[in-house]
Amino acid sequence: MTDEFNPDRAFFGRRKGKALREGQAAQIDGVLPRLRLPEGEISDLTALFPQTVSAVRLEIGFGGGEHLLHRMRESPDIGFIGVEPFINGMAKFLAVIERDGLTNIRLWDGDAALMLPCLPAGSLDAIDLLYPDPWPKRRQRKRRFVSERTLELFARALRPDGRLRFASDIDDYVGWTLSRLLASPDFEWTDEKADDWRQPYPGWVRTRYEAKAVAAGRVPSYLTARRRAP
Repeated sequence: MTDEFNPDRAFFGRRKGKALREGQAAQIDGVLPRLRLPEGEISDLTALFPQTVSAVRLEIGFGGGEHLLHRMRESPDIGFIGVEPFINGMAKFLAVIERDGLTNIRLWDGDAALMLPCLPAGSLDAIDLLYPDPWPKRRQRKRRFVSERTLELFARALRPDGRLRFASDIDDYVGWTLSRLLASPDFEWTDEKADDWRQPYPGWVRTRYEAKAVAAGRVPSYLTARRRAP
C-alpha cells in the first residue's frame, strides 16, 4: 500500500463560503494573526500559550468548533492547536473565543500536512481528526488527508503513548484509515470490541455535521490508536 503525497501540495477543499460580515472580517484581520502559529520550525509549543499548560493537543478541521470549544473549556490547563482552512468557520470560532476570553488556543488556517513537520518531535499529547473530507470518488482518494505519509507526520509529532482519534460517517474512509493504521509500525489500534468504535468518545459533543449525518441515516465510527514507543 503506497499513498501519493506531495509535500508542496495545495490544500484540497473550500477556503471561503459566503462573504464575511464586517465583524467577522475584523476577527480574521485582527485576532487570527495574534493566535496563528508562527511560520517555520517551532522549538517549544508550550511557550506559545500565555499560561502554563500541562500538554498540547491538536484538532484538525474543527469546522464549527463545537468539539474543540468543549474540550478547551473542559481542560483549561491543556493547550490546544486548532486547524481550519475554511475562513468562515474560523471567523465564527474566533468570535466565540474572544467573547468568552478563552486563551488556551493557537490556530492554523492552512494545510495541516504542511504545518505538522514544523512541530517539535514528541510535542503533542493527542491528535483529533474528526470528519475529514472523504473525497469519495476513486480518482479523488489521493486527496484524502489520511495517508502513509500523514500517519508518519502524526507519529513524529506525538509523544510515545500519545493518542490519535479519527471519526467519520463514511464507511469507506473508516476502512481506508483503519487499514493504514494497522499497516503502520508507529500505531496500535486500541479498540477491542465493536462498541469501542461505535460509541462516541468520553465527553463527546455532537457537532452540527454529525447531527446531519445521523439524520441522513449514516452511522459514525470512532477509531482510537496509540503511538507506539519508538
